[in-house]
Amino acid sequence: MKALRFGRSAALLSVAAIALTACSSADSGNGGSDASGSAGGEQGTTSEVQGNLVGAGASSQEAAMTAWTQGVTETAPNLTVQYSPDGSGAGREKFLAGATSFAGSDAALKEEEAESAKKNCGDEGAFHVPAYISPIAVAYNLPGVDDVKMDAETIAKVFSGEIKNWNDEAIAAQNEGVELPDTPITVVHRSDDSGTTENFTAYLTEAAGDAWSYDEVETWPSDITAESAQGTKGVVGLASQTEGAITYADASAVGELGTVSVKVGEEYVKYSAEAAAATVEKSEAKEDGSIELDRATDESGVYPVVLVSYHIYCNQYESQETVDQVKAFAEYVVSEDGQKTAEESAGNAPISEDTRKKAMERIEAISVKG
Repeated sequence: MKALRFGRSAALLSVAAIALTACSSADSGNGGSDASGSAGGEQGTTSEVQGNLVGAGASSQEAAMTAWTQGVTETAPNLTVQYSPDGSGAGREKFLAGATSFAGSDAALKEEEAESAKKNCGDEGAFHVPAYISPIAVAYNLPGVDDVKMDAETIAKVFSGEIKNWNDEAIAAQNEGVELPDTPITVVHRSDDSGTTENFTAYLTEAAGDAWSYDEVETWPSDITAESAQGTKGVVGLASQTEGAITYADASAVGELGTVSVKVGEEYVKYSAEAAAATVEKSEAKEDGSIELDRATDESGVYPVVLVSYHIYCNQYESQETVDQVKAFAEYVVSEDGQKTAEESAGNAPISEDTRKKAMERIEAISVKG
């Protein structure tokens, strides 16, 4: 069995073990350099920003982050960006504790987290930049079966353990002509606090009705009998080694696993960057920069099992040096060049021009605490 690859494999990030208090770095004297406008990929100018910027968070962004941390040196050659793909929950915790200058997260800050951010970011708190849009693939290991179709209710029953075998009538009825084996289904989920889990269970909560009773959660429900692994690579690796396994993961990372075509309205939709982007375009942007996705949509051509992965920044930092570093990197990431670089490495859907414009306005407004 061989599924289409979603994006090219990227080199693993080499992350140093660093203890950094992100919002309290001393001004190194380059405060006069203007990161705004000088580091965005389109301008083609070279920024004088220098130093080391540290972030942590979503493993779904790992391939894209490799591209961004390498690509930003074309506009800011003296800036080093290090990112530890520890998972969304861990990334937000480190950011809120002041251990990193930014977080990558597949889920927006919760209300209490947004309030907590004011301790390190100041009274203006933090904001979200939608940096990475990608489908979440429902991926499976079933040799000889190249395509499986499922509606939201069936997916929910599979992942909750109600449907236990691949030739169950609920699956077979949606896959006429496909020879499904009587193989036990092994559900593989994330063991860590995961924004991908939160986005996937948000889809089940909104689209599957009563078939999913666990709500939207960042930590997989403990009373579901299943196997688990750490991070995106972990669940894909375990599923790849386990015949009959099914998991959920950023589509760029599923490798040779088969993927489920998800029912939307009257059609079954295969994941694609374009279909994921269409879902986001039809959704609502909130005041803090996060996006309220419509996952129960019946619109044609959209793929609703999607994550929007954010970069979370302070509105204010302690020093001009940190402000310049953050602006240089953040502007590059959302620039046309930055988004294209990530797409080539990870196969994600580039953000829209409207999303870019709003993000740039927020980034340009980052300032030093008064």
